[in-house]
Amino acid sequence: MLNPIIENAYKVLDGGVLTREEALEIAEKIDGEDILDLVSLANKVRKKFAREIAPCSILNAKSGVCAQNCRFCAQSRHHNTGIETYDLLPAEEVLEAARKAYDTGVRAFGYVTSGYGYKTVTPEFRQILDTLDLLHKELPELKICVSIGILSRETAKLLAEHHAWRYNMNLQTSPKRYAELIADTHTIEDKIATIKYLQEFGVTNCTGGIFGLGENWEDRVDMAFVIRDLNVEGTPLNVLLPIKGTPLEGREIMAPADVAKAFAIFRLVNPAGMIKFAAGRETVMKDFQGLLMLSGLNSMITGGYLTTRGRSVEDDVKFIEQLNRF
Repeated sequence: MLNPIIENAYKVLDGGVLTREEALEIAEKIDGEDILDLVSLANKVRKKFAREIAPCSILNAKSGVCAQNCRFCAQSRHHNTGIETYDLLPAEEVLEAARKAYDTGVRAFGYVTSGYGYKTVTPEFRQILDTLDLLHKELPELKICVSIGILSRETAKLLAEHHAWRYNMNLQTSPKRYAELIADTHTIEDKIATIKYLQEFGVTNCTGGIFGLGENWEDRVDMAFVIRDLNVEGTPLNVLLPIKGTPLEGREIMAPADVAKAFAIFRLVNPAGMIKFAAGRETVMKDFQGLLMLSGLNSMITGGYLTTRGRSVEDDVKFIEQLNRF
């Protein structure tokens, strides 16, 4: 027999809206075999309201030596993680990586740099604009996603003028606990302002977060509703891979059942959005990644992440073909 809490959530399939209280009730009371019923509902909602599962690829175009103190991040200079560091990659090298992804069938390519961001037009920011122009010229059908930190209205406008299709700015967790769980060298308000600047100039947004930081279910539900209310187009969801040398290196990995429940809640809160499995799919969730993709997700990052490797694009394309049959 279907759990009454899940039965009530079936209203989303008919165009109904899940309230924050209902989402929190799912989070706190659904467990065990009922999670599979929740996953099934989330997948039904995804198939009815959202597009099919599709991959995207990202490139770490500038690595490490970041002045921000994000507790989870291997690229912060506040942590001793031993990662490879390098300055902004030349435009031709970025183009080579983008072309390789494009040739395997990936049509969304993420250009990512470490650092606070660009509130003024620096020579490095100009180099980024030139790189985006080159990508658009050589691969005009490629959808260019940019993730270069906090922006001003001026720099957001320039990105829009230089072919940025989507911008990634993750909230990471509930805004009310951002300084505690993530960082205190910048603010969540700066991030939200960046999203709104980009929306003003027609750039779509990809805004998500991380599970397993030490947050609770209320924090996860809060993040889901804040993201929904920002009217962003995409939501990448990461599962923390505790990295040696960061303050979170000793964190216990989140249980796959809880990840499935969190993913499903995000789908029920945002039925039509693009919800993406980002970091943690292969490295943390491993054998459970198929189940988790069917928890309402319709995108994934393929080919690797910023400082960790992933599965090959070719293998993931085949994987997606099978997932889309469910």
